[in-house]
Amino acid sequence: MKDVFSIKEAKQKIEFFCSYQERCHQEVVDKLRSMKMDSDEIDQIMVHLIAENFLNEERFACSFARGKHRIKHWGKIRITNELKFKNISQTLINTALNEITPEEYLETFHALAERNWQSIRETNTLKKRKKFCDYMLRRGFESNLVYDKVKELENSIQ
Repeated sequence: MKDVFSIKEAKQKIEFFCSYQERCHQEVVDKLRSMKMDSDEIDQIMVHLIAENFLNEERFACSFARGKHRIKHWGKIRITNELKFKNISQTLINTALNEITPEEYLETFHALAERNWQSIRETNTLKKRKKFCDYMLRRGFESNLVYDKVKELENSIQ
């Protein structure tokens, strides 16, 4: 990679970077910093990207939430934490979480829970319960959902 970029070259590179996949402001600023752009140039390029609709935090948050839920089967807690880590505002996080319908959310939760419960090869019930709960909580599902599901799955065995 070149050491020094003109503003025009940087704009072209970043436009491609943003058109390849949705990006949040933080990712773009980090990329521009790695290209050794100074803060005035970064501000100028960011204004251009927002004006030309290459960057849109709401669009990013919504597609992030949909994708992580549908593809990686993450729960709302994990999605919220990841978006906060990317400096997305709480209002946009709430908008993004509304993209996931409650029916779809519960369907994903139950399918993942059933699959995980079946895959745990543990004879000790307490250890199996712990492994299951840890996995589902790590995925970002709400604890009340997880604990209700583990009770349901344990009762279905007996």
